[in-house]
Amino acid sequence: MPANPLLSLVITLLNEEDNIAPLLTRIREAMQGYSYEVILVDDGSTDQTVTRIRELADETVRLVILNKNYGQTTAMSAGIAEAKAPYIVTLDGDLQNDPADIPVMLEKLEREGWDVVAGVRAKRQDGVFLRKIPSKIANALIRRMTGVYLHDYGCTLKLFRAQIAQNLGLYGELHRFIPVLAAMQGARMTEMPVRHHARQFGQSKYGLGRTFKVMSDLLLMVFFQKYFRRPMHLFGPVGILTFLSGGLIGLYLLGLKLTGESIGNRPLLTLAVILLLGGLQIVTFGFMAEIMMRTYYETGTKSTYLVREIYQKS
Repeated sequence: MPANPLLSLVITLLNEEDNIAPLLTRIREAMQGYSYEVILVDDGSTDQTVTRIRELADETVRLVILNKNYGQTTAMSAGIAEAKAPYIVTLDGDLQNDPADIPVMLEKLEREGWDVVAGVRAKRQDGVFLRKIPSKIANALIRRMTGVYLHDYGCTLKLFRAQIAQNLGLYGELHRFIPVLAAMQGARMTEMPVRHHARQFGQSKYGLGRTFKVMSDLLLMVFFQKYFRRPMHLFGPVGILTFLSGGLIGLYLLGLKLTGESIGNRPLLTLAVILLLGGLQIVTFGFMAEIMMRTYYETGTKSTYLVREIYQKS
C-alpha cells in the first residue's frame, strides 16, 4: 500500500465475483503514473466476491468486509472512513463506470479549484423504461426541490476533496443525494461527461422499487437543507399558525355563545380544541428538536462549520 497515496478509490461491492478481475485490471491501466489505493467494501456478498479479491489483490488494494448487507450508503461511508488520500473517488464495482475518466476529473478539479467533480453518464447503457426515464424524472425533481443543479445525481463516479467526502454524514439511503449533502457544506461543485458501459456480468441491484425510497429521502434532504440547524424555524411558524387558527375559531364560538346560541354540539368546537392542542404540541416539538440539535453539536465532536483554509502572514 502506498505510504502517501494521492487518490483513494472507494468501491462498494455486492455479489460482483465476475467483475473483480476486469475491474482491477482497468484500474491498474487507468492509474498508471499515479499514487493510489483501492478500497473495496464488500457489503455482505453471498457469492465468491471476497475470495476473488483475496486472490487478485495487490499492494494497492485494501478489502473492507462488512458483517452483513447494510446497503450501498453504509458501505460507501465505511470505505470513505478508511481512505487516506487527499482526494477520494467513488465508483461502482459493476464496470459501468470507467476508471479511465478519473485522471481527467482530477486534472479538472486541481486546475479549476473545485471541491467535487461529479460524473454525468454520457450515452447511458441502461434500459429506457426501468432506468433512464425514472432517472430523468428523479433528477428534475431533485433539482427543483433542493436547488442543487446537477444533471445526473445517480452517477456514482465522483471525485472529492477528502475534507468534503469525510464529512458527508452518509447513512440510510442518502448516497443518491451526495451532491446535496456536499452543497450543504458549501462545496464548490462542477460536473463533466463520463463514459458509461453496459453491465456485462451479474445483475443490477436496483429497480423501480427504489422510487418511493428516493421520494422519502428527498423530503428528508429538503428538511436538512432548510431546517436541520434551526428546526424551530419550521415547527414554530406551523405551530403558531395552527394555534392561532384554533384561537380564532374559539373566539368566533365564544361570540356565538354570548349571543345565546348553543355551541356544545358544533363540529367547529372540536376543531378549535384540536387546533389549539395541536399548535401547542407542534411548538413543543420544535423546542425539543432545538434542544436535541444543541446537544448533538455541543456534546459531540460535530461542528456547525468546515474551515476551507487558514491563512497566516509570515
